[in-house]
Amino acid sequence: MLKKALLNLSYTRIIALSFFSVIFIGSIVLSLPLSVKEGADVSFLDALFTATSAVCVTGLVSVDTFSTWTLFGQLVILAMIQIGGIGLMTVIILFFLFMKKKIGLKERMLLMQSAGNTRLSGIVRLIKKIFAITITCESIGAVLLFLGFVKTMPPLQAAYYALFHSVSAFCNAGFDLMGRYSAFSSFTAYESNVLINLSLMFLIVTGGIGFIVWDDIFKNKLRFSDYSLHSKITLCTTAVLLLSGWVLFYVFEYGASLSHLSPAKKIIPSLFLSVTTRTAGFNTVDMASLSESGSLLAMLLMLVGGSPGSTAGGVKTSTIAVIVLAAISLSRGESEVNVFKKRLESDLVKQAAAILLVYLALIFVSTMVICHIDGLNMTDVLFETVSAVATVGLSRGLTPGLSALSHIILIILMFGGRIGALSLFLIFGERKKAAVTRRPSEKILIGSEE
Repeated sequence: MLKKALLNLSYTRIIALSFFSVIFIGSIVLSLPLSVKEGADVSFLDALFTATSAVCVTGLVSVDTFSTWTLFGQLVILAMIQIGGIGLMTVIILFFLFMKKKIGLKERMLLMQSAGNTRLSGIVRLIKKIFAITITCESIGAVLLFLGFVKTMPPLQAAYYALFHSVSAFCNAGFDLMGRYSAFSSFTAYESNVLINLSLMFLIVTGGIGFIVWDDIFKNKLRFSDYSLHSKITLCTTAVLLLSGWVLFYVFEYGASLSHLSPAKKIIPSLFLSVTTRTAGFNTVDMASLSESGSLLAMLLMLVGGSPGSTAGGVKTSTIAVIVLAAISLSRGESEVNVFKKRLESDLVKQAAAILLVYLALIFVSTMVICHIDGLNMTDVLFETVSAVATVGLSRGLTPGLSALSHIILIILMFGGRIGALSLFLIFGERKKAAVTRRPSEKILIGSEE
């Protein structure tokens, strides 16, 4: 009966159930005395919150990772981050491949949806490349971080810290062990360390750009004209966001959170802000010290997030690009959206608009509820809710002190953000079959149209 019920589930529900299963198991394991340091006060809700944040590669925490969890607990968190980053379905298929078991059509369809691929052909090959890219990037990142950490830590500890933070950065998780300096401090102690900053940024960008894009790059090398439309839009949007964010953070924070640095030393921290707000969750600057303009910019970049088929969250770069391109086409009086000599389907524009609307609705509703429950400042709460639903993990220090109900709201936001906010709604309702007959149409007024 159970097997039959699982076979009848939609792909969206199976993916959601797989994430939920890992979260539930992780919560139980983190609740064990073996996972918690002596003297640490941890409730099951804290374990559930941490497990959700790890599997959903977010990084928001209700308790400090270093101060609360033992080495075993930290390794459990690391395993959940890795599974959440590349997807449970990918892990299962890799196991099947290792055991030389045949991959059926059902599994291939699941992989196509979970990996964000648009074609069924070559999906197993893509999974193998995802594994190879992940291992390669995390290994390079671990070596670079080790070279940075070994200057201030014993070699064995430096190696462990390098591995943990390399996986966390590539998976855009934002979990850190820097509570050894100060609880919830993240990488503020390494604000001016160029090697560690550049290493983390390398990992964040490579993990957040999308495995499909990397597959395109490896196949076509530097021949940009041969890239797929998806890769072209993703790469261009990513470059624009990173560069514009870098410049704007430098300007906005020049006399605010970066005022204690010389003009030259503000360059790396402002670039790190632009990179990490794209769903990474690490910070070298206290997020509560950001200027009002910087805070708003951070929230906008968090909302956009990374790219489809990556370890990052958010509404995704391609979604925002489609909406912007549609707005430009509409302003020009064009009936179709064209980019790079290709036409975008009208359904794609509708889907992008729907995704953005769902994310905004979740953010505003949850912000209003948490503000009402805990009586907190709207800007601070808005920052946390955007961070949760976009699976970023950046915090202004509010999360640990929130009420139990607010923590549950953030858990729902993190889960919805990881599987896709639109998918969260689809879980609770089956798609209806298209009507055989079309209803008569009638125009209504929108915006300032006359």
